[in-house]
Amino acid sequence: MGKKPRQKSPSLASRLEPAPHKVASAASNFSHHNLRPSWRVASLELVDPYGWHRLSAERLLYIRQKLAQFETMTWSELLVHAKKRNHSIKISDITPEARDRLEIIGLALDEVVSLRLSGKERVFGYLDNGVLELLWWDPEHQVCPSLRE
Repeated sequence: MGKKPRQKSPSLASRLEPAPHKVASAASNFSHHNLRPSWRVASLELVDPYGWHRLSAERLLYIRQKLAQFETMTWSELLVHAKKRNHSIKISDITPEARDRLEIIGLALDEVVSLRLSGKERVFGYLDNGVLELLWWDPEHQVCPSLRE
């Protein structure tokens, strides 16, 4: 038996280039709207003025219950159908103090998400691939005060 001829390995550049007949399938069509909400807590602010550190155990259990209720919905149900209660807010529309806080913690965002818990009470965060990175607990609606108040 003879040896098989060795095939030439493609160059590094050709291995990095997509084949001309293939179409790249990026996640650009991804939409979180049909996903159920989930949360990340690593960015929770534990300092004034919007710190979670001021919560009583009773209030924390209440917030946990509300977030669990939100988990039964989709982002579309929360942010589109219930947009009077829960919605995205442009950074230019939040208070200067809140914008300053974002700058201090190094977040350059276009918008934050506000979820209404009760009356004035809100939870703020930002969406990252369908997951809400929780930032602030705002018991007095100070991040973006309503014009109706």
